[in-house]
Amino acid sequence: MGSVNVNRSVSDAFYRYKMPRLRAKVEGKGNGIKTVIVNMIDVAKAIGRPATYPTKYFGCELGAQTQFDFKNDRFIVNGSHDATKLQDLLDGFIRKFVLCPECDNPETTLTVSQKKSTINQACKACGYHGPLEFNHKLNTFIIKNPPNLNPAAQGSSLTEGKRGKRSKKANGESNGTNGTEDGGRSSDNDSNEQVVEAPDRLADENDEDDGKWAAEVSEEAVRARLQELTDGAKGMTITDDLEKTEKERMDLLYEFSKIRRDAGQLMENNAHKELVAEAERLEIKSKAPLVLAELLFDQNIHTQVKKYRILFLRFTHEDPKAQKYLIGGIEQVIALHKDALLPKVPGIFKMFYDADILEEKVLLEWAGKVSKKYVSRELSQEIHTKAEPFIKWLKEAEEEDDTDSEDEEEDDDLEIEYDDRAKASPLKEQPKQIVKTKPLVDHDEDGEDDLDIDAI
Repeated sequence: MGSVNVNRSVSDAFYRYKMPRLRAKVEGKGNGIKTVIVNMIDVAKAIGRPATYPTKYFGCELGAQTQFDFKNDRFIVNGSHDATKLQDLLDGFIRKFVLCPECDNPETTLTVSQKKSTINQACKACGYHGPLEFNHKLNTFIIKNPPNLNPAAQGSSLTEGKRGKRSKKANGESNGTNGTEDGGRSSDNDSNEQVVEAPDRLADENDEDDGKWAAEVSEEAVRARLQELTDGAKGMTITDDLEKTEKERMDLLYEFSKIRRDAGQLMENNAHKELVAEAERLEIKSKAPLVLAELLFDQNIHTQVKKYRILFLRFTHEDPKAQKYLIGGIEQVIALHKDALLPKVPGIFKMFYDADILEEKVLLEWAGKVSKKYVSRELSQEIHTKAEPFIKWLKEAEEEDDTDSEDEEEDDDLEIEYDDRAKASPLKEQPKQIVKTKPLVDHDEDGEDDLDIDAI
């Protein structure tokens, strides 16, 4: 199948970083259909990441379950998926988790701090070092499943994986390796940071005592294996945020946004994209404007609307539901700064309207009903009363537009009638007039024709 550039946006044929083209095979049918990524081990080695990471990334992007069969080197995504589509998704994984944000070089490593729940990226080519820029569902999986953990802790092929671990421990002590899995590389138990690099092989190649091994059946051994299975199942869980209440998820988005606001990042496009992605992950995108209004607006709302216009457009553009939640947030801001903002209600709504953040239809619908959902009914009525001049102007502008459009239609009809009449009379009479004035040749009495040069 050949190879492709690791960074496929680079078209240079002599680009030094290559990887095998991803190959996929669809197996099964009906509800049991699944896609096996045949050469995931080779692809993972080429990009310097464990094979579980891109496989789990595919599952996150496709909304499908994934399976890891380390014994047979099989990495599976449920459902039928084309290799070309998976290759495109792999490009997204490489862009987010492999390429250096400074030099676009794939010579990077990830450093996982389980204590701080952070992932840092370091580039061997340019020396860049910093936190991972993208917030993705896969981040949680990476933190919970560093690649130098035994595959059994990742929730698949658990019994087979632990068998290899036991055999290596037994052999390691006799070989003077003190039971370390890497045969000489000891891990610091006091440190929570682990360098994430692609392992040489995920399957247990050195397992040569299959025939001699037998499972322990003592009560303690059974209890230990049950605990291993439980830990493995936990490793497969991406996040439990979606199990939280809607208010708790909105609080998470609030804290996420507050960190970026305090860091002065909310004017950057990358931060906008991160906020949208986080809101989508928490399944509260339409309600995000309510959270952002509380966080970003105060008595200086007239300047803040212009400052954060692009950010709010990412949520409210062509989304009436999100616009309604934003109006609720505006009401709450007015309630917090009632003395300063209540007299300015018409101007505030006109600013949002002129900025295309709030649409005419949504504003008119809001004006037709007083609600106590976000503020007290009394204050809501007061806000509606103050907004009446703007709503009246909005309705009159709408009526003028309707009148203008009707006049244009009438003008079009008149032009059509005029054209029909114009074709009815003058054009039929004109040829007769031309015939009467046409002769240019006179006949004299001798019957000879003389040509009148002056007439010509």
